[in-house]
Amino acid sequence: MATVKSNVKTFLAKVAQGVKPNMFEVGITFPTAVAAGDAGLPNILCKSAALPASSIGTIEVPFRGRTVKIAGDRTFDNWTATFVNDKDMKIRAYFEKWLNLMNSHEGNIATGFDPTASDNTGYTVPITVTQLEKNSDENGTDLRKYKLHYAFPASVSQIDLAYDSNDQIEEFSVEFQYSYWTIEKAKDATLEFVA
Repeated sequence: MATVKSNVKTFLAKVAQGVKPNMFEVGITFPTAVAAGDAGLPNILCKSAALPASSIGTIEVPFRGRTVKIAGDRTFDNWTATFVNDKDMKIRAYFEKWLNLMNSHEGNIATGFDPTASDNTGYTVPITVTQLEKNSDENGTDLRKYKLHYAFPASVSQIDLAYDSNDQIEEFSVEFQYSYWTIEKAKDATLEFVA
């Protein structure tokens, strides 16, 4: 195994400019029944998000006084994004309407209960989260794009109101469930993998 010199020059050559956590883009297209044609709003008003996580479960098998660990099933954690509230509260209204599409408040009905409708009339949609590189391009260059498949909001957080909350803009979080994620694009194609 070759050793790499551990000095500042080597470190700077490897990390270069690094990856900035404030260089990201979120793509959410609302179901047609929620907000047809307003797909750019979530990206503009998304204050924070995360690159998705996943984990492999562990099966522990006792064997002759020891515990042997075997890889189990993969699980995908919930994904959360925080949004700034616009002056008309449209972004929040869209998420509330989306939840209502899946299960109404009073009537307990689901008008859009087909999760996989291909014409964007079901309640699940693909969501993309893209890590951007800060470079000369005004919008940044895609470093890595994740796609969350069959995503839908599971909860919309409350917005705290207070007389002493000055010099602030309201914000709220939306927690999404999804079935799995894939890598849609990587700057270095060798870092992509088959889903």
